[in-house]
Amino acid sequence: MQVITTHINPDFDALASMVAALRLYPQAIAAFPDAPEKEIGDYIARQLEYHIEFRLPKDFDLSQIDTLIVVDTRSSKRLGPFAECLKNPKTRLHLFDHHPHDADMRGEYEEIAETGATATIMVRLLREKGIELTPLEATTICLGIYADTGSLANSSTKPDDLEAAAWLLRQGAQPDVVRSYLKKEWTSEQVDLLHGLRRDARQYSIHNITVTVSFPTLDEYSIGYATIVERLMDMDNLDALFALPIMGDRIYLIARSRLAEVDVGQIARDLGGGGHAVAASATLRDMTVMEAEEELVKSLHRHVHPQPVAAEMMAKPPIVIAASMPIHEAHERMNQCGIAAAPVEIPTPNDRQTGLRLAGIITRLVIERALHHHLGDAPVSDYMTTDAGILSLQATLNDIHHLIIENRQRLVPVVHEGVIEGVITRTDLLNYLAYNPSTFPPGQKRGGAPGASGWNNPGRRRNLATYLVERLSRADIQMLQEIGALADELGCKAFVAGGYVRDLLLRAPSTDIDVVIEGDAIAFAKALAVRKNGRVSVHEHFATADITLEDGQHIDVATARREYYEHPAALPVVEESSIKLDLSRRDFTINAMAIQLNLAHFGELIDFFNCQNDLKRREIKVLHNVSFVDDPSRMFRAIRFEQKLGFTISPHTARLMSGAVKERLFGKGDDVRFFQEMERIFSEENPIPAIKRLAEFGLLQLLWPSLNSVSRDSRFMQVMQQAQRAIAWFRLLYLKDEITPSMLWLLAMMADCRLSELRHFCERFQLPPKISGQLVWQKEHGDKIAYRLRTRQDISNSEAYWLLKELSNEGLLYLLAIGRDGGVLNKAVSNYVTNLRGIKTIMNGDDLLRLGYVAGPLFKKILGDLLDARLNGQVHSRDEELAWLAEHHPLKNLLTKPEQSV
Repeated sequence: MQVITTHINPDFDALASMVAALRLYPQAIAAFPDAPEKEIGDYIARQLEYHIEFRLPKDFDLSQIDTLIVVDTRSSKRLGPFAECLKNPKTRLHLFDHHPHDADMRGEYEEIAETGATATIMVRLLREKGIELTPLEATTICLGIYADTGSLANSSTKPDDLEAAAWLLRQGAQPDVVRSYLKKEWTSEQVDLLHGLRRDARQYSIHNITVTVSFPTLDEYSIGYATIVERLMDMDNLDALFALPIMGDRIYLIARSRLAEVDVGQIARDLGGGGHAVAASATLRDMTVMEAEEELVKSLHRHVHPQPVAAEMMAKPPIVIAASMPIHEAHERMNQCGIAAAPVEIPTPNDRQTGLRLAGIITRLVIERALHHHLGDAPVSDYMTTDAGILSLQATLNDIHHLIIENRQRLVPVVHEGVIEGVITRTDLLNYLAYNPSTFPPGQKRGGAPGASGWNNPGRRRNLATYLVERLSRADIQMLQEIGALADELGCKAFVAGGYVRDLLLRAPSTDIDVVIEGDAIAFAKALAVRKNGRVSVHEHFATADITLEDGQHIDVATARREYYEHPAALPVVEESSIKLDLSRRDFTINAMAIQLNLAHFGELIDFFNCQNDLKRREIKVLHNVSFVDDPSRMFRAIRFEQKLGFTISPHTARLMSGAVKERLFGKGDDVRFFQEMERIFSEENPIPAIKRLAEFGLLQLLWPSLNSVSRDSRFMQVMQQAQRAIAWFRLLYLKDEITPSMLWLLAMMADCRLSELRHFCERFQLPPKISGQLVWQKEHGDKIAYRLRTRQDISNSEAYWLLKELSNEGLLYLLAIGRDGGVLNKAVSNYVTNLRGIKTIMNGDDLLRLGYVAGPLFKKILGDLLDARLNGQVHSRDEELAWLAEHHPLKNLLTKPEQSV
């Protein structure tokens, strides 16, 4: 095993040299002798975490290291635990260092030179071997050289250092990243100026490009103020910053940009200055602050190039209507899909198998008018609009605005090479504009302060890559990255979505991964299963698949889809769709977020519906007003989430639930989804609060009609609470026996229902025959026992034993739930579980045979009577059992074996 290490308390040169050594030793493992300090740790977390795995000595059996590669030191005292490897004669030592002194190690292979940084030595070796670097590797190694040479300004800097830095730049090193991590000592005056610049900053979004503008007031102009501007860009990771410090009657402009779309030189020239595309300045005279801001904003709108947004904004795949479809079918289709307009298509000739050629646009208003005139059988093509405007994938926001607002076209098809790729609606445009600060008055912007989290800005993407690293295990991060990489290979988009994202943001544990694919999810799942050596189960009808990995982890993979319901409470009809429409079909806003996994966008949180605000407010809220009509089981789910997460059902959602119950919009009464949700409630540690809420909303009648009236009786909740206490009591006994709480909760819930009702309940919700049989048997015999003991004052141990012997643990706890505290029934059950159940006689059938008793039906009675005596405390030992037998079943009174009677 090859291990690359360095000295304790590593600096950037040590880190850079380790990164370079990994290219020279591709089979090696990188390991620090101890945990690096914050500065190095932050760089690894932000830049290298997804690319290089760094380990610690505790991760190794040091005796198994056959080659130790040490960079940036030759002092054994600085190796920490890895110094133990030097005692192993079988371990080969390779050394790379630029320090001329403090060397007590000699290596089998050494590269030692007096350069400004060890990273410079590593660069020379990389160049000699013709090894090309990625931009990230080049940046990291360049940072090491700059950090150790004082940005190539220290006296220790050698020509080799400059040549190495130049080569690294050609390899793609990013100087702005290097600069952002280099330490600089700041004066208190500079710190004050930086705080003022940051305090007065505000953001504009010009054609969807964020630009930061600040108007700080200065007593006098500070030489080197440009450095402060650049520092703020680095600290807040800004793309474009226009600083306009005010000094007396002058306003100075210092502009910096990292974006090709923002040419600050052009903007500075508009304001009487000049410069380059990335750095420019100007002096503004005889202008007020408001005038300067107005001129700047005008210039920004002139010179910031608009970005193509149609491909990003459109909904895909589009919901289309065939040109030949009869009007009445088109009406039904649009109602099912909940759309007011749709493109009309004709099949593509041959060039693209799945392409749809645009023929026109049809609206629901036109269709309803045609139906009013009894034209339901006419084809859509007779009444569609054929002169509607279309957009290309490269269309800008202005193009979209022109067609939808100025031309009053409610839906615009996005067409590429004559084929309909997607559609943009008025709602899409309004949602986009609602969270675009450039549409607000100057000085007013949506959300928090610059640099604040995205909680208050739901319309914009928020990158959670760093947060994922903080929250998830390395194995989980690697799994998500592998999913993203596979999606890139297969040319599709991959997301984690739903409860996984919700729990991640709530910092709650989440095990199984729910993946949504824009594309063929089944093909993706099969490819992932092969790559991870897992098992895949395919569900063609719903375009989903389940993957089980070798370690038991489950990954659910689904095609991004939309659903519509043909009637209230129907099972959904599923169609392939986009991530936006997939999220829009979800039950609640807190479950309608996704995180993209494709590597170029890894960690981007996608939130179309202001879900983060609802999560922050801890509210359960539906996405649309007919959600409970589509799927009434969501009402059970709302209550389950409310109690499990400690949230509150929003007033509007609660009103919709009450309305659905009042109007009895339940569809079929045998919908198995109701009981499936109830089972999930039963599986919670304490389901009683959820059951109370179900009763408050009148939802128990969806399970069984009589429960609606039964649940209003105080005894109903008393039985449920006693069931909870019974479970807690049983678990405190720490017995090896297991219980199935859901079975007990169902028995308790149906306690006051007739046995026939429970039997029909099991049939209605298609419970497995074995489970149904157990439930019915336990209730039947439990109710008989309770009836038998209802007036008794006491009961012998033996009678209790034989009464309770055949009941399961769930049946016994059911008796505790329906019994009275301190009553004879509860005492009998408690005594049986804790004392009587394990009692057995010492004598057995073999003993009786040896004593001369004849085997036969009488054996059972004799042993039963003997067990009664033991249960009732009449016998305690073998001798006492023998004496008891002699007295109550004497041998002389019984038939004996012939050979023994002689």
